[in-house]
Amino acid sequence: MWLTGPFARYLPAPATEEGAGVADAVVLLHGLARTDASLAPMALALKAAGFRVLNWSYPSTKAPPEELAAEVGQAVAKVQPGRVHFVTHSMGGILLRDWLARHRPAQMGRVVMLAPPNHGSELVDRLGDNPVFHMVNGKAGKTLGTGPDSWPNSLPPADYPLGVIAGTRSLNPVWNAMLPGPNDGKVTVESTRLDGMAEHLVLPVTHTFMMVNPVVIRQVLAFLKEGRFNPSLTLASVVKATFQAVQSG
Repeated sequence: MWLTGPFARYLPAPATEEGAGVADAVVLLHGLARTDASLAPMALALKAAGFRVLNWSYPSTKAPPEELAAEVGQAVAKVQPGRVHFVTHSMGGILLRDWLARHRPAQMGRVVMLAPPNHGSELVDRLGDNPVFHMVNGKAGKTLGTGPDSWPNSLPPADYPLGVIAGTRSLNPVWNAMLPGPNDGKVTVESTRLDGMAEHLVLPVTHTFMMVNPVVIRQVLAFLKEGRFNPSLTLASVVKATFQAVQSG
């Protein structure tokens, strides 16, 4: 993976629990109808930066929301003690919001959510009653609409350090037409916003593949280390740094 190896010198220095010598942990939570494989490149980059990483796989289409949210607690238990950060994609962010509404790690770290449907998705409003949609996305998928009683809209705002990355590129023109305003093909930029968040960053990436985008990965690392995104980062600058690292050995 080109984001690791020699490139690790350009990543934030390894984070540790002050005075304890324990590296910070990061729990990764994938999105709906995805697996931990979708966040494997992210996991490699985080490990190269010195974090302890748990890329948690959960049955996103096989269980109702309350059972899925409990998965977060199981993941956190496996990485304690020490400070715990979270990186989520899509519905993974809603799972985390649900769990954090009632629980906290002993040492709460920072959170980065990629394309979270924090106020639901109009696609679910339009397609949620379709049998094929239910077959592919399960019970939890149907709860991700934009109504006031939907799963994401029933959760409280953020009261933890949160950075959100939204996308503006779509791979599906039909779905794009169903979504009002800028969107990543599944979630609008506006829906990703959440009261209490510290930072919100919009990039020209798609919902499906944003988690493997090198700029997204580098921005995740920046927020976990510094608590803010780096607006100066571009694809060209990340690729140049990578090339220089490889050339210098």
